[in-house]
Amino acid sequence: MNVEDVFSNLPTLETSRLKLRKFTIHDAQHMFDYSSMPEVSTYVPWETHKKIEDTLEFLNFVFKQYRQGKLAPWAIEYKENRKVIGTIDFVAWSTPHHSAEIGFILSKEYWGRGLVVEAALKVIDFGFEHMKLNRIEALCIVENVQSQRVLQKIGMSLDGVSKEKYLIKEKFRDMAAYSILKKDYYKNEICNP
Repeated sequence: MNVEDVFSNLPTLETSRLKLRKFTIHDAQHMFDYSSMPEVSTYVPWETHKKIEDTLEFLNFVFKQYRQGKLAPWAIEYKENRKVIGTIDFVAWSTPHHSAEIGFILSKEYWGRGLVVEAALKVIDFGFEHMKLNRIEALCIVENVQSQRVLQKIGMSLDGVSKEKYLIKEKFRDMAAYSILKKDYYKNEICNP
């Protein structure tokens, strides 16, 4: 199995409150709305979007990934208002080792509602069932307590901390590494979003 087999036509995934789907150009304003919030971009490598052109540049990259059948993000659409409120994706996939890394971003307006947990469980389930993964991992800056709580809620365990692993925003950052194995995921009661 390779990336193109799965991502040449990114499938839409749904939960009770969310639709995870391909981005469209019509999502630019919604994406800009959350990408321009400094709180949202504090612990990520990309800079806060200052103008809509920053968002359009990123969306053009995403569209190219879609066309080429490469790893690309799902838009997190909140069903209640049909607004795109974040992004979730596999940021890396090692097919020979049946492992992948997950990442997510959510608008500050929607924090504290369990929406990232809901989206992540659906994507993890997709990874184990359709990508034939054995292990899913996530990295986050150690100061990012909110993301660490999300990772714990989806059943991931802390593997350890890599000191000064990445240079992010002109500072070497310690990264907390979390993971979950397929056999452990399906033992958890939380795995049914």
